[in-house]
Amino acid sequence: MANRYDLIVFDWDGTLMDSAAAIVHAIMAASRDLNLPEPSEARARHVIGLGLADALRHAVPDLPEADYPRMAERYRYHYLSRDHELSLFPGAYEMIEELAAAGRMLAVATGKSRPGLDRALERSGLGSFFDSTRCADECFSKPHPAMLEEIMAELGVVQERTLMVGDTTHDLQMARNAGVAGLGVAFGAHPRSVLEGEEVIGLVDSLAELALWLRENT
Repeated sequence: MANRYDLIVFDWDGTLMDSAAAIVHAIMAASRDLNLPEPSEARARHVIGLGLADALRHAVPDLPEADYPRMAERYRYHYLSRDHELSLFPGAYEMIEELAAAGRMLAVATGKSRPGLDRALERSGLGSFFDSTRCADECFSKPHPAMLEEIMAELGVVQERTLMVGDTTHDLQMARNAGVAGLGVAFGAHPRSVLEGEEVIGLVDSLAELALWLRENT
């Protein structure tokens, strides 16, 4: 079967790394630190994948804008306190290694900050496999298409030969806005029932299923 995609772009949190629960915990703990009502777990999960400022704006709508820096500092404190415990989904390293060996160009488009992604790439050992990465503090936040547009321009790949893989509606809407195919994974932050409302070429329920889909369809 001829290759359908030259470039596969992955979201990070909830797609390659099992970090959604840590993000939810950090949002809730930061809210308590500022004596604000805790968002529900569903609301906190929904903002995963957005840049931090946009995530806090949606997760804690009663937060005065003047308190954003303090909220962001408390979020980072709580997230980093568990950062060393986080790991890739089982099989994620092998999947990325296999795709790279098969000649696919690989990239990351994430709501993480640049320091956060660099730390995660180093700890996971995946850094050398990716040809390009974009973070929320370098681009417009998802679902704006800028991350994908910049990655495609950098690597010289057209929309029709690019695939975006992500676990949130923000990822899939970014793919649609950039004119590229979107593949949803239902084992991360957003449930299958929510992802089914987006334009996708496939929807998988486990990392093993994702690896098989990519092996058979790219």
